[in-house]
Amino acid sequence: MKRWWMLALGVNAHAGVTLGLFGLPLVMPEIQRHFGVSLPVAGIIANASAVGILAALVAWGALADRHGERIVLGAGVGLAAVLFAAASRVESAWGVAVLLALAGAAGSAAMVGGGRIVLRWFRPPERGVAMGVRQVSFTLGMAVSAFTLPPVAAAYGLPGVLLVCAGVSLLAAVLAAIFLTEPPHEAAGQGAAPAGSPYRQPALWRVHATSALHVVPQIVVTTYGVTCLVELYGWDAVSAGRLFGVAAIGGAAVRVAAGRWSDRVGLRMRPLLLITFANVVVLLLLVAGTLTRTWPGPVMLALAAVMTVAGNGLAYLAAGELAGPAWAGRVLGTHNTVQNTVSLAAIPLTGVLMESAGFWAGFAAGLACTLLSVPVVPWRNERARRG
Repeated sequence: MKRWWMLALGVNAHAGVTLGLFGLPLVMPEIQRHFGVSLPVAGIIANASAVGILAALVAWGALADRHGERIVLGAGVGLAAVLFAAASRVESAWGVAVLLALAGAAGSAAMVGGGRIVLRWFRPPERGVAMGVRQVSFTLGMAVSAFTLPPVAAAYGLPGVLLVCAGVSLLAAVLAAIFLTEPPHEAAGQGAAPAGSPYRQPALWRVHATSALHVVPQIVVTTYGVTCLVELYGWDAVSAGRLFGVAAIGGAAVRVAAGRWSDRVGLRMRPLLLITFANVVVLLLLVAGTLTRTWPGPVMLALAAVMTVAGNGLAYLAAGELAGPAWAGRVLGTHNTVQNTVSLAAIPLTGVLMESAGFWAGFAAGLACTLLSVPVVPWRNERARRG
């Protein structure tokens, strides 16, 4: 049972900091109003944490490999809480963006540490479910964001939103710092470390590339979905946020189910390939619905919010397993760095595309990236993991 308690602490740390790192796009209308900026600029501010995440992930991974999760999660998430609180006191748009970027650098510790908990505390037949639960941290954080941040924004504005993010992150950091421990020797030593760098394996590069392509539709839907419902379909921001909150709960369930499926078949990449095919269908219908401004648009937005995150845990787990225990922190840090690099580029580019051609065009870009990922998924030579 102790391994599940450790996982719960990792999930809590990641979910808590997710409000500030990834939940701000849910209050994009308030960001636009507060600073008087355009949609692409509001998108950059809401996702400014990605810059810091990009800079710090590999370093946090190396620190976790050397010192363990307790110090990394406690210090990183705690510092992020301080920076969110500081951002609530700043009036300049770019000043807030800088502080959010620094918070991203600090809070990204939770993105690496939680994955190492799965790899070090769980055996291969349990890791799919465990990683699915670990990945629920993101969707749980997004669900809390969706139900909490839009009403807070309506009542207290952007400063209130940032203070909520600070409080939740601080609580998560304190719990991690007090209760996290290292695994027993026999659990931590599972699996042989690769001889030399794991990047000698082409499959690891392909796993990174697959996730980089898959993150585009995910970031487009989560960043601009609420704004699309408000501007294209006339929804109010709170109702739109609640729809994405329900979708986040659905995404959490789907991630755990995907992990269970992966454990049963002993494979990571073949289930991911089938999820990719399902995402192609969902995104195609989303593009059609938003292009014609018909009812499938909101339905497919909600479904896309569920399905585009469904395979994240499988790719993340595959990267960690290919890395081995000695390299897990650095490889998982690199994996998330690749994803955040692509996200950082995709947010303003798709924002400009949507402003010039319509929301459907941004979703079409996500569809194109999903189609491109199909031949990249390294499923052909994967061996089943049974023990």
